[in-house]
Amino acid sequence: MSSTQNVRKLRSNHGRTLLPDTSAPPADRFPEAVASALRREFGAVPGAVKQVVRITGANERAVRNWFEARNAPSGENLVALMGRSDEVLETVLYLAGRQDLIATRRLSGARDKLREMLAMIDDIQTG
Repeated sequence: MSSTQNVRKLRSNHGRTLLPDTSAPPADRFPEAVASALRREFGAVPGAVKQVVRITGANERAVRNWFEARNAPSGENLVALMGRSDEVLETVLYLAGRQDLIATRRLSGARDKLREMLAMIDDIQTG
């Protein structure tokens, strides 16, 4: 036996171990969550697949697999989807445990809608 193999055998099995992160979602839940978000945002019709293909530039078969939760988009495609889909963005934030950012984003959107509604009311009153 070489000296390096002996050294390996003499290493202690004791020491620090990293505990698994129980707050993170299981890996098999990610494709299902993304598929659900895609169906909510784009629908479950054939045209939806083509729309996502145009957004991401991914292969049509790959996009169909995303919709069917067989696999999930790569990081690059996921970022493209998050840029165009509020549902996908919120799903990823939820899975990342960032509900605070979801609430902040929704509050900002509600404020914008309220401004639009107030402007419409002003237009009706002055018109």
